[in-house]
Parts: sequence; C-alpha cells; structure tokens
Amino acid sequence: MSEPATLELMSDGLTEDEVIFPPGDILSDEPPLESDLHREQIDLLIRILKLWWRERQDFYASGNLTIYYSPNQKKSEHFRGPDFFVVLGTEKKDRKSWVVWQEDGKYPNLIVEILSSSTRVIDKGLKKQVYQDTFRTPDYFWFDPVTMELQGFHLVDGKYQEIQPTTDGRLWSQQLELYLGVYEGKLRFFTTENQLILSSEELAEQESLRAQQAEERAQQAEQEIARLREVLRTQGIDLENI
Repeated sequence: MSEPATLELMSDGLTEDEVIFPPGDILSDEPPLESDLHREQIDLLIRILKLWWRERQDFYASGNLTIYYSPNQKKSEHFRGPDFFVVLGTEKKDRKSWVVWQEDGKYPNLIVEILSSSTRVIDKGLKKQVYQDTFRTPDYFWFDPVTMELQGFHLVDGKYQEIQPTTDGRLWSQQLELYLGVYEGKLRFFTTENQLILSSEELAEQESLRAQQAEERAQQAEQEIARLREVLRTQGIDLENI
C-alpha cells in the first residue's frame, strides 16, 4: 500500500551509476497494514488461492509485498506494493519482494487493492493508471471491507474496461478463471459453477460436520434396529433362533 518513493542507498563518495545493486533477494519495503480487516482479508485471499491451486507450480501469489519495476533496474526507484497480486507462468517459491527484472520482466496478472480512507483516492486514480499503463496488469479489482464496494477492470486494447457483475454481484477474472464476490463480509473466490472456494478452516469444519452427521445416522440406525427387535420379540419372534 506504499506509494512511489526513493531509497537513499548510495555510499558516500559514489555516484548513482557506481552503486552495485545485488542481483536479487531485495527486501520488501511495505508499511504496516492499516487495520485487522485489511490484514485478514489479504491473508485470506492468499491462503485460499494457494490451497485451491496446491497442485500447480506455475504461479506466485502474495500481498503487501513490494514490486520493484525500475526501467534502470535499480531498487532505489519506481516501486509499489499491491495489497494482493498474482503472477502466472512463474516459479512457485517464496520471495522477499517481486523484482521485475529478476523475473523475466513479468508483472502481475491480477491485482486487488483493499480500499481504506487514506488510500481510496490513490487506489482508484494513480495506482489504477500505473497498473494500466506500466504494469499492463490484465485484471484489476478493488474492494472496500467496510462498505463492501467491489469493482473490477479488465485490460482491453491497453485500457481498463469495467467488468460487469453477475446477478449475484460477482466479477469474473479472466486471469484466474474464477469469480470474485463478497461472502459474509469478505472478498472471496467462486468457481465457474458459482461455488464458494473454501478455506482450510472451512474444509476442516465441513469434514467435521460430515463425520458428526455420519455418526448420528449410525446411532439412529442402531436405535431403529433395536426397536424392530423389540417389536418382533413382543410378537414371540426370536431372531437368534431363526
């Protein structure tokens, strides 16, 4: 959620052209998130997508992580940290930041910004312009965790065009081939069949419920068998002698 800035990294007596920048492993430079709502929302999107694509090895999903994109390949200029982003066609591994010139020139395929009172204007203005004109990110969304405002854009001929919502208010991401929509106050992913993609906690809860229901059905079956045995016994029929 940080804005463009310049890092003072040059040693005394060296010109900018003489500074040797490391080939990679550049630390992210993002400020703390503004609220629990923002942190929980970003974490939820990352965890669910990684779980959904757990068999895939060709993507990177992260959030509140610096993207360095200097045309001069310098970490001292031109960087920005989206709240949530996904890069396709890349190696699935942990990173300390996303350095475009170290990643075959790849920019995010999808970006989601979580709006706040202090970032709303920039997310809808300057950041949108950068993601459209410089990043050329195909899918851009923003979501307000307080008002539930959700809006999305897809890059068409170099310009963002608004994505029209479904009757359920969900927005299609061509890059993820998933819908984005609001569920219980959170931005969530949905399948092409409009099924909610569950988190690991929800999957565990669902499995626990299934096990509980199976146990209840087994108990009910045992009780029914016992009842039938008693009915037969009162009629003088002993099942053990049959």
